[in-house]
Amino acid sequence: MLSNVIVICIAALSLALFLNLYRLIKGPTLPDRILALDTMYINTIALIVLLGILQQSLIFFEAAMLIAMMGFVGTVALSKYLLRGDIIE
Repeated sequence: MLSNVIVICIAALSLALFLNLYRLIKGPTLPDRILALDTMYINTIALIVLLGILQQSLIFFEAAMLIAMMGFVGTVALSKYLLRGDIIE
């Protein structure tokens, strides 16, 4: 029963990733694109965690943690570049 729910959640997250990709490409402004990229990595983390639960493997959780750290740093760097035009002062 739980595996069926996980498969449905994976399908919903895949749809969300597709819609985020559309916003990333089509986004009218640069902040919209940065927000879409931020949402994409959060959805990717959720997708990887669901795959880890489905396959009962701990390596997926470590990969999700690495993506979370890199995604946070990337979002901060892009936002800082957008606001100031320079990442390192």
